[in-house]
Amino acid sequence: MVDIIKGRGAQHNTHNKFLQHQHTMLDDFLNYCETESESADNNKTSYLEIYPKTILNKVTSPDIGFSYSMNPYQGCEHGCIYCYARNTHEYWGYSAGLDFERKILYKVNAPKLLEKKLRSKSWQPQDIMFSGNTDCYQPIEKKLEITRKMLQVLLKLKHPVSMITKNSLILRDLDILKEMAEMNLVRVSISITSLSEETRRVVEPRTASIKKRLETVQVLSENGIPVNVMMAPIIPSINSHEILPLVKKVSELGATSIGYTIVRLNGAIGEIFTNWLRKTYLDRADKILHQIEDCHGGSLNDSRYGNRMRGEGKIAEQINMQFKLARKLYLKDKNFPLLDFSKFDKHQTNQISLF
Repeated sequence: MVDIIKGRGAQHNTHNKFLQHQHTMLDDFLNYCETESESADNNKTSYLEIYPKTILNKVTSPDIGFSYSMNPYQGCEHGCIYCYARNTHEYWGYSAGLDFERKILYKVNAPKLLEKKLRSKSWQPQDIMFSGNTDCYQPIEKKLEITRKMLQVLLKLKHPVSMITKNSLILRDLDILKEMAEMNLVRVSISITSLSEETRRVVEPRTASIKKRLETVQVLSENGIPVNVMMAPIIPSINSHEILPLVKKVSELGATSIGYTIVRLNGAIGEIFTNWLRKTYLDRADKILHQIEDCHGGSLNDSRYGNRMRGEGKIAEQINMQFKLARKLYLKDKNFPLLDFSKFDKHQTNQISLF
């Protein structure tokens, strides 16, 4: 019987490559906890406020279709096992494994930093992605409302933004999003990697259910908010067989476009994913790992621009062909609209003009 840490993606903490020392839980301690009927790990999430000096991050990767990203949170309680952002937690002194899901850093001053930047003399409106790293609608957002306050700043200054999330909490801000959409100031991507709730629970343990995410696509679309669905990542032999039915379903609900990436296990994620895979998909773990390697020239990771997102080889080609067919069948006459940068006004205030 394999012990699984319930409600979490990662099943252990990997060593932080930036730290000299390593934390190890010894058998003596585990035996003591068992004897005393105590838990060696309470598996609780902790939240830490941080005070960054900036909120916009310049994106230099040619594989990414936007100029800046902004993330009100570091770490993500959603716990998606494949998440590329896990490695960034090491910069904060934590592990990319369980720490990434259980130690959430939040930026209360993010709205003020955003408004200051957008009002600066040098700023010209550019593509900004909400959640280029971690989800801006992860569970703690319901309480803190940092993302909502940042959206209010964007609406006030009429600055366009793109958003990506896998949480139905985005519907809380429907009032702001509708107003922005009327001026072509917002586009939303909903991440849906599977139509199977069983797969979702294993791969993305603390995310919104598939039913909720599909409802989110429909509600946003019905309210005039452009919706793209990201099937990211495609993991061979886990969700690679769902491409056509998933695209068909989201198209029927109003999505106007679809995107995808092929999983790549960069940095510490290779160890985290492999450990998780051998506990959850033991019967096909080796097969899945070999198929991922087939997509990246024999390696679990691929850092080459132009290749890393789409992969190469026969499996990657088959996935690409399926998406081309899906777009032709279900999204042929649909378009994802462009954002309007002409309305941006950095001098906009909430005060009524006297003249």
